[in-house]
Amino acid sequence: MNINFEYHEVAASPRLEGLVTEKLNKLESKYDSIVSADVYFKKENTTNPEIGKICSVRLGMPGPTIFAETSTGSFEASIAKVITELRSQLQKRKEKLKAH
Repeated sequence: MNINFEYHEVAASPRLEGLVTEKLNKLESKYDSIVSADVYFKKENTTNPEIGKICSVRLGMPGPTIFAETSTGSFEASIAKVITELRSQLQKRKEKLKAH
């Protein structure tokens, strides 16, 4: 799987990239139709400390792409939420394909 990272108003972080790569590789081992992933890290100016660090992931695969985005107080929490959301979307797609 090819993983592309983009940072908007955030310094590039090998630690975050490693964390995302590890979690995406686990997803790929379970759902083998994933071809690529685009990961975006953004920082949003907000007065609320609970949000503002956004992680977005778009998975390239046969059929429509799968996209998830979350905003929390830390990039690690945003990554965890995005991966959970992607997992549920992938599971729904897998169940749909089994039905046909």
